[in-house]
Amino acid sequence: MAKIERAILSVTDKTGIAELASELNAMGVEVLSTGGTAKVIRDAGVPVRDVSDLTGFPEMMGGRVKTLHPKVHGGILAIRDDAEHRKAMEDNGIVPIDMVVVNLYAFEKTVAKEGVTLAEAIENIDIGGPTMLRSSAKNFRYVTVVVDPADYARVLDEMRKNDGETMLSTRFELARKVFATTAAYDTAITAYLKGIDPASVS
Repeated sequence: MAKIERAILSVTDKTGIAELASELNAMGVEVLSTGGTAKVIRDAGVPVRDVSDLTGFPEMMGGRVKTLHPKVHGGILAIRDDAEHRKAMEDNGIVPIDMVVVNLYAFEKTVAKEGVTLAEAIENIDIGGPTMLRSSAKNFRYVTVVVDPADYARVLDEMRKNDGETMLSTRFELARKVFATTAAYDTAITAYLKGIDPASVS
């Protein structure tokens, strides 16, 4: 099993996120977050650390760059019992990230709106979210990744029963759900872009 001590929460769908953060905090988990998610958590009175504080870089470029940093992805992707990985973490000030809770920009809802422009659609293509999800899912042996708010209660219940840990079978199942989600997301983007006449792009 894998005890969760540090979590990144960064979601478009804020359903239940403050409650999740509160429960994690009560179990001694350090909660990190970004932008609007951090605000929702703070407004609920739950302690939260900005990811920008972890990385040493501000959120920038209109939110395009927030979590694309070695201190995020090194913390997610590190193989915890690999001596070389541990040394790289120590040498570079990287701490483990044991849980990632992310859901993606609402691309499909955006492009379904009447009159949406290509520029608006492009800005709703999530980059950091899928990257964190895929990193976490790849490293499911050590990281619990949650892409669906419907799974919050299940994960919290498992943590309560196992002293803050989740089971490998659960982490694998959640990782599989992530890859299905990101595949569907990319399919939706591809389908939309196929409907755009290249000659019309300016």
